[in-house]
Amino acid sequence: MAENTTEVIAGGAVLAVALGFLIYAGQGMGFGSTSGNYELTASFQSVEGISVGTDVRLAGVKIGTVSKLELNPQTFYADATFALQSRVQLPDDSAALISSEGLLGGNFVEIRPGGSVDNLVAGAEIEDTQGSVSLIGLLMKFVGSSAEDAVGDAG
Repeated sequence: MAENTTEVIAGGAVLAVALGFLIYAGQGMGFGSTSGNYELTASFQSVEGISVGTDVRLAGVKIGTVSKLELNPQTFYADATFALQSRVQLPDDSAALISSEGLLGGNFVEIRPGGSVDNLVAGAEIEDTQGSVSLIGLLMKFVGSSAEDAVGDAG
């Protein structure tokens, strides 16, 4: 009988730890409570490499996530909505850029704060944006300009 009680207690402890990990992982992925957050929007020419759930970072520190992406049919730009921690108040002249963690890393939204004394309010739009840069496009420009240079030197 004591053996069964020990197994039940051990099983309950394993389930409690597993549930704790699931709750922790859910909060890390943005599935937790959204209290204490506010939303900002921004329009990008290209949001290639980011999706809903992508990190929003300031000085390398995660301050929020991308909560919505949709195409604006009037401007043909991608409208992004960010859920940011309410303790982080951004100046109203801040910029939003899509940055890469490196050649093999993923993309994230980087916020570069401005110098204004006025802050963005919930629901405001970040006007200054820079979309993602295509690595293939950059390589094609480099190869194209190298080929032109070689032809110019030969002639």
